[in-house]
Amino acid sequence: MSTAVAEMDLPPENRNALSAGLSRLDRAQKIKMGLGAFGLLAIAIALFFMGRQPDWKVLYNNLGDKDGGAIIAQLTTMNVPYKYTEGGGAIMVPADKVHDTRLRLASQGLPKGSVSGFELMEANRFGMTQFQERLTFQRGLEGELTRSIQSLSSVQAARVHLALPNQNGFFREQQKPSASVLLTLHPGRTLDKAQIAGIVHLVASSVPEMNPKAVSIVDDAGTLLSAAPDGMAQGADTQKLQYTQQIEQLYTRRILDMIEPLVGVGNVKAQVSADVDFSLAESTSEQHRPNQGSEPGAVRSQQIVEDGTPAQAQPAGVPGATTNQPPATGTAPINGAAAPLGVASNADKAGTQRRESVINYEIDKTVRTVREASGTVRRLTAAVVVNHRSVADKTGKVVTTAIPPEQLEQMTALVRETIGFKQERGDSVNVVNAVFSIPKPAEEVPVAWWKQPENMELARSLAWPVGALGVALLILMGMVRPGMKMMRQPVVTKTEDKTKTNAPQLDAVLDETPERPGLPMPEENRRLVDAKRLALENPMAVANIVKSWVNGEAPA
Repeated sequence: MSTAVAEMDLPPENRNALSAGLSRLDRAQKIKMGLGAFGLLAIAIALFFMGRQPDWKVLYNNLGDKDGGAIIAQLTTMNVPYKYTEGGGAIMVPADKVHDTRLRLASQGLPKGSVSGFELMEANRFGMTQFQERLTFQRGLEGELTRSIQSLSSVQAARVHLALPNQNGFFREQQKPSASVLLTLHPGRTLDKAQIAGIVHLVASSVPEMNPKAVSIVDDAGTLLSAAPDGMAQGADTQKLQYTQQIEQLYTRRILDMIEPLVGVGNVKAQVSADVDFSLAESTSEQHRPNQGSEPGAVRSQQIVEDGTPAQAQPAGVPGATTNQPPATGTAPINGAAAPLGVASNADKAGTQRRESVINYEIDKTVRTVREASGTVRRLTAAVVVNHRSVADKTGKVVTTAIPPEQLEQMTALVRETIGFKQERGDSVNVVNAVFSIPKPAEEVPVAWWKQPENMELARSLAWPVGALGVALLILMGMVRPGMKMMRQPVVTKTEDKTKTNAPQLDAVLDETPERPGLPMPEENRRLVDAKRLALENPMAVANIVKSWVNGEAPA
C-alpha cells in the first residue's frame, strides 16, 4: 500500500485524465508519441486499402493501337477501372467486371480488329473514281477473307492478297484472278491437307471465276502449303505412305488385341512391316481352242451351188410332115416330184451336173483382260516381343520366369492366323520371349520448403501484411508505449521524497487507502490528505483537537 503523501500540483477540475497525462510528458516525449500514433494510423490505412484492392484479370490482349485506344476511351466512359500489363500487351480490369465489360464492348462493336472488311464501303465519299471503288471493294473482300481464315483454331493471324484483273470485253482471252494467303499459326499447331484444301476452296469460292489452283498458301516460315514442291507426285507418295502406315497399324493392333489378354497389358510389343505393291498392271489374252468332246461345231455360214445342163433331143423317124410338127405342150403334176435338172425326159438320155457346198464354222476364241488392283500386300513381316511372366516363389517374392516353349508356339500360331499368314507370299512371323527393361524413374530431388512454389507465393502474399504489422508493433513498443506509461505514472516532488524519509511510520498509520496518481481526487480524499498533512506538520494541534473531541469540548 502506497504511503506517499506529498504536495501535488493538481490539475484544475475541468481537465480530464488525458490532459493530465499529457501534461506530465515533456516536449520530446510528446513529439515521439505523436509520430508513433501517426505511423500506426498510416499503416492501418494502408492495410485497409490493400485488403480492398481488386483482383485484376485480362480483358483483351494483343490489341492494335487503334482498338486499344477505342477500348480505353470506352472504359473511361463506363467508369471501369483498368490498367496495363508490363509492356502494354494486355488491358486488365477487375475480375468481377470482365464478362460484363466484354459484353458491353461487344454490343458497341469493339474490338473491331486491325482488319477492315466491307465496312469500308460504308465510307464512300462523293467524287470517288471507279478505280477507287474497285480498290475499296478489293480491300473489303480481302478483309472479310482474313477474318474468316483467322476464325480457325490453329491460325493466329492471316493476310490475303487478291489479284483481280480488270475485265475488258475487247480482249479475247480474259486474265483469271488469283490469290495468295500468308498464315501465322499458333505455336505447336499445324494444318493438315484437309484444312489447307478447305482454305483454298474458301478463297476460290469467294472470288468469281477463280480456279482453286490459282490460290497459294504460305506459312510464316515461307513454306508453300497449298501444293507439294514437286507437284502431284509428292502428294501421291504421301498418300501411299499413309496407306502403308494404316495397314501396318491395323495388323499391329490386331496382334496386341490377341496377345495382351494372355500376358497382360504392357507385356507385349509388336511391329508389322508391310510390302505394298502400288503398280498398275493390265493384260489382255486371246485363246483359240478346238471343239471340246463330241459337241458339233457351230456353223457360222453355209453356201451350196448346184448347176445342171439337160441333153439335146435328136430328130428321129421318116422325114415328112409329121416330123415337122412342133412338140406338144408339156404337162407336169402340180404336187408331184419335179424331174431332176439336166435329165432328159427319157431316162436313157443323160446330161451334165455340178454341185458346190461351202460351210464356215465358228472359231473357239477366248479374250481375257486382267487389270490388277493397286495397293495389294506383297509380303508381311511381323516381330513380336513378349515379356517374362511374373510369379511368386515360396517366400512370396515376385520373380520373372520365361514362358514355356509350347505356349510361345501357340502365341506364334495365333499371330500367324491374326495377320493372315501365307507361306507362298513369303510372310514371316517371329515371336521372342525376353525380359523387359523397365527404366527407373528419376529420383526427385527434395526441394527445401522455403523454395517450394506454393510457399514462395504464400510468402509473397503475406510479406506486405506481416511487414506492416511488424513495423506497427515496433512503433507501438518503441514510441507509443513509453509515452503511455509516462502518462499513467504520478509526478513525484521533492517534498514527497522528503516525507517518505522522515515519517514512514506515521504514513503507515494514517494512510488507509492507496493513492491513485494521475487522477483528479474527490472532495473527501482531498480533505483526508489535508488532515494528514496537518497531522504531520503540527501533531500537537491534531492531538489537542482529538482530545477535545473525546472530552466533548468545542475545538479552539
